[in-house]
Amino acid sequence: MNKTETAQMPRVLTIAGSDCSGGAGIQADLKTMTAHKAYGMSVITALTAQNTCGVAAIHAVPPAFVTAQIKAVFEDIPPQAVKIGMTANAALIAAIAAGLQAYHAPNIVLDPVMAAESGARLIEPDATQAIIELLLPLADIITPNKAEAEILSGMAIHDREDMRAAARKLSGLTPAAVLIKGGHMAGDAADLLLFRGEEFWFTAPRVANPNSHGTGCTLSSGIACRLAEGKTMPEACRLAKAYLTDALLAGLDLGRGKGPLNHCCLL
Repeated sequence: MNKTETAQMPRVLTIAGSDCSGGAGIQADLKTMTAHKAYGMSVITALTAQNTCGVAAIHAVPPAFVTAQIKAVFEDIPPQAVKIGMTANAALIAAIAAGLQAYHAPNIVLDPVMAAESGARLIEPDATQAIIELLLPLADIITPNKAEAEILSGMAIHDREDMRAAARKLSGLTPAAVLIKGGHMAGDAADLLLFRGEEFWFTAPRVANPNSHGTGCTLSSGIACRLAEGKTMPEACRLAKAYLTDALLAGLDLGRGKGPLNHCCLL
């Protein structure tokens, strides 16, 4: 594929960790971008030895190499949207923030990944504050799940009213739109978008599918793809939510695995 061809399709960059099992991280992001007919590019922040059962090891990439990757992408095929996932540590976050500022990156979707679904911590203790100070100010939208929203907002979330309160608290930390995902809440899977002071609820029936590894990566990448197409923020979120729901309903199960395996991006 040459640059003339890529100019005809949305160009989306993922900055995230690698999941060797292919269900989450960079791999899930690129599969989602391909399914959306976008040209996907990647900046890898960390290598992880993980599968659907858990994370065995993490090897963070040196910050200077992250800077070099960002430079290589933006100086040849500038993306129209950027999704940020696993950031590992404060030094990497600083490198990412500096790189995105240097190239005036558009449509930044920040998925503040802090722990794997298995519960394994994916960032060092100093990274949370660095996310708040360096990445939240740059983002166009942040997409925390319940646990991440609780950490960032400093409050417990039990119901929709708590989601509203947390979203408004987070909006005080960032100019970005705030999408709090309700997948870990009871009842229907309802996500709340707070955008320019207006609330948008995106609801879907809860899908009885244990294969949920990588759903957050898939959703945020889908939003980035739609923003790169020129969709409005509410429409990008609505379409990404619908895509994820359809992927879960498709129920792809590769079998033979010991844990819940999700390939939401493969529709």
